[in-house]
Amino acid sequence: MIEPAHASRNLVLKIAGRGVPTPCDVVGSGPEALLLPALSSISARAEMRALAKDLGLDHRCLVPDWPGFGEHLRARVPMNPATMHAFLDALLATLPGPYAIGIAAGHAAGYLVAAATRHPGMFARLVLVAPTWRGPLPTAMGPERAGLFAGIRRVVEMPLIGDALYRINISRPVIGKMMRAHVYADSAHVTPGVIADKHAITRQTGGRFGTAAFVTGGLDPYDTRKDFLALFEDDGLPPITVLRPERAPRRSGAEMDALIATGHVARATIPGALSPHEEYPGEVAAAIRDTA
Repeated sequence: MIEPAHASRNLVLKIAGRGVPTPCDVVGSGPEALLLPALSSISARAEMRALAKDLGLDHRCLVPDWPGFGEHLRARVPMNPATMHAFLDALLATLPGPYAIGIAAGHAAGYLVAAATRHPGMFARLVLVAPTWRGPLPTAMGPERAGLFAGIRRVVEMPLIGDALYRINISRPVIGKMMRAHVYADSAHVTPGVIADKHAITRQTGGRFGTAAFVTGGLDPYDTRKDFLALFEDDGLPPITVLRPERAPRRSGAEMDALIATGHVARATIPGALSPHEEYPGEVAAAIRDTA
């Protein structure tokens, strides 16, 4: 099999009043597809490469890094939902498509759907892979502890003490435990090499700011499930499919099921937990093709 061509573009997008370096992989040829990686401590566009390689056999896949995330020099911009919405607007102004598919993993889901409402006709269809809308701490402990989460974020963002705390909590053993617990479904896939790659992502300069925002709910695009589900009621949206992993964590899986139950999206079941596009890229690619 001939592998699709793979190149990279180094975009500079104007976000929050400054130029933000934005690496973007370009894989394959054909109708364009936008692939958005998840937002998390260990997220980067690299997690989409195997999926892009598969889809690149019949699509031109564009895979950018989010501001504050990825394995590259990260510009300091406000880590909040407004920045992420502005990023997608700037990206779509620079790479205007139109797109045969928009694909978003995890926390990127709400941002992609919101972008589709702001840019009607930009996407022929959307695919949401293990979509989430609520960060880890609010999911585990409930929204009533928002004050505590804000305090944790402030400490992690502090000079010296914040960086030391971040290094302790994003060590290789912690990453391995986290990945085995809910990121990958098969613990055998959490190899030392995978952990090392993920640890390298967390060690990028300024990495703690995106992590602190995501973990504490500071990048949650919506405050409640009701608000998140209301996003999908827009009549101008293209067809949307949710790829629901078989072994998604209980609370996150319940949110995916609530979205599916609205009837505003189609459902396809795939293997995996919270990062099926990375752990099972072939199965995810097949599901994307089957739901076309």
